Amino acid sequence: MNKAELVSAIAEKAECTKVQAKSALEAFLAITKDELKKKDGKISLIGFGTFSVSKRAARKGRNPRTKAVINIPAKNVVKFKASADLI
Repeated sequence: MNKAELVSAIAEKAECTKVQAKSALEAFLAITKDELKKKDGKISLIGFGTFSVSKRAARKGRNPRTKAVINIPAKNVVKFKASADLI
């Protein structure tokens, strides 16, 4: 399912227009992004799952074409843990 299909499904399920559904989806995505950028950002949705930020340590990688060793810097990544009730 892509974004357009998700917007259509939300509009149908919520009985609203696609414009309203798209606006709601974009607002959710913006709020999620802003919350996860905070120091201890975490979003828990009961019955769905939890979004959190995890720190990935720096590591060494290898360029598959040249076999040269490269340094991959440390970074923060988004982690999602599904709720047991999700499926």
